[in-house]
Amino acid sequence: MSRTWERKVRKNTNQINKARKKHGVSQIGTTSSGKPKTDRFTGRNYIFPIVLVLMIGMYTFMVTSAPDFEPSTMLWVTIGCYLFLALIFLLRRPYISIGKDYIQTRKMTGDKQLPVSNIKGISVQKGAVIIMQHKGANWVFSRLLNRYPTDEISAKLKDFAKTHNLPFEEK
Repeated sequence: MSRTWERKVRKNTNQINKARKKHGVSQIGTTSSGKPKTDRFTGRNYIFPIVLVLMIGMYTFMVTSAPDFEPSTMLWVTIGCYLFLALIFLLRRPYISIGKDYIQTRKMTGDKQLPVSNIKGISVQKGAVIIMQHKGANWVFSRLLNRYPTDEISAKLKDFAKTHNLPFEEK
């Protein structure tokens, strides 16, 4: 389908849902909570925070071991900011969300959504799931790096690929 047609359908669905919501009737294309049904799997990012803490530890050791070292406020502010950044990356959990016709995840630059039309194929290995794009880098979801539940993700992606006639490869 063309994108303009999809936008028209989405716009009309939103208008109808607003009217149905006023009358207390269940909405179209949504679950009982009012949001479209998606399967969301979260991981845990622990490697980048550990690297940041090690780097700030190395920086602190090198700066404080210099013979002409004089403690300053800026040193402690820098250390505090890097530790805060490591904490943010530890608490900001990566995820993959599998919707009706898209896959969404969080990258360094923000949330990214990949529609079905941009997916070349899906490959599943033990401990890793790879979503191949027509343009751009592949999305890799790994049990080792980000603690994703790859077995559950691969089961949902298999259904997703079957629904949208996408190549699905298990290694």
